[in-house]
Amino acid sequence: MVDGITLSSATRGNLLSLQKTTGLIDRTQERLSTGKKVNSALDDALSFFKARSLNDRAADLSTVKDGISEGINVIKAAVGGLESIESTLKQMKAIAATAKSATDSATRGKLASQYNELRSQVDNLTEDSSYNGVNLIKSSADTLTVKFNEQTGATQKNELVIAGVASDISTLQVTAASVSAWMATSGYAATMDAEITKIDNALTTVRNSAQTLGTNSSMLSIRQDFTDSLINTLKGGAGDLVNADLNEESANMLALQTRQSLGTISLSIAQQSEQSVLRLF
Repeated sequence: MVDGITLSSATRGNLLSLQKTTGLIDRTQERLSTGKKVNSALDDALSFFKARSLNDRAADLSTVKDGISEGINVIKAAVGGLESIESTLKQMKAIAATAKSATDSATRGKLASQYNELRSQVDNLTEDSSYNGVNLIKSSADTLTVKFNEQTGATQKNELVIAGVASDISTLQVTAASVSAWMATSGYAATMDAEITKIDNALTTVRNSAQTLGTNSSMLSIRQDFTDSLINTLKGGAGDLVNADLNEESANMLALQTRQSLGTISLSIAQQSEQSVLRLF
């Protein structure tokens, strides 16, 4: 049986030191390449799983943030529709006022037709003011639910439920103009005044609805900014636990490479000392 090769204690010590240095270099290279000092649970289990938990929550909140953004867009579509309806009602009011001062019945008849055409556009605007299938001004039965956190339990979730505000022409109680009443030789001024009063009431309703939705939109924007800030905080906290200091790791790499070079020289000297002993024979 052949005996194993025996190395001197000096050689073994230098060799072990080189192996440790090589291991440290490998670890430092991994940190420099990944930018992380904790790449697996083996590096630091506590920091690794804490960072994962923080990143998971940040990802969940990113989904919540997307939902808030969608909610804001739904409200923007509704408010845009209300603003267009308000402009249409103002035009109708102007037509009624013009008809009131017109002495020619034929002219008032044409204005009545224009009035009714604009009136029909209110419902078209209401129908078109939807976003992603949600329309907050078509019916009061339509609602928008926006979540503010990632929790799902009834006692844990935080959300805002925004009720729809019906803004169709029937709900606004603006009736169609009677062409014959507008063309009447007498009493038409009172008819115009009644129409103008209805429009004024409708304008008040539309403006109040827009203000309510605008307030909800402002609230969503605040929550959106808060959620964005919280996501950044969570990601920053996770990074603090696992990210490497690249400046420090670069300095470590330089020091380790120097140590490796010195270790190689030391090992070479130890081997040369053994060879000197052989020359005595």
